[in-house]
Amino acid sequence: MPSTFGQVVGNALLCRSALDNRYFHDYLTTSFGPAYKREGGAWWFKVEATLWGAEVKEVMVSDDTSELVFIAALTDSTPQELEGAIKAASGTAFRAVDASPFPLRVSNPGSTIAYMNDKSKIYCAKFKSLPVR
Repeated sequence: MPSTFGQVVGNALLCRSALDNRYFHDYLTTSFGPAYKREGGAWWFKVEATLWGAEVKEVMVSDDTSELVFIAALTDSTPQELEGAIKAASGTAFRAVDASPFPLRVSNPGSTIAYMNDKSKIYCAKFKSLPVR
């Protein structure tokens, strides 16, 4: 794991930095090798890394077919565990968006934690800006 992983990927997942899919694609390719698949509007990278004390197994970065620019990560933690770890490490708080058994958890900057079976996915997504003329 590169020493900058937490700053680069962690801050992007918390929506604390600009989202540039080309930058993240290049960063992950240099750090972990080429994406192992391209599916669902994203490049998928296998990683062995830790963020906020949670094991990260995969990171996804939007490709140019998606109408959003995003970065996402799958962790081995439950959403509750991940939420607590992020709050303890960075002070970022999340709130459940509804009272369902498996609610999305959203931070003020827009980062989202979702259930992924018994694990969690965290992501930051934004609409693409207009192209420069």
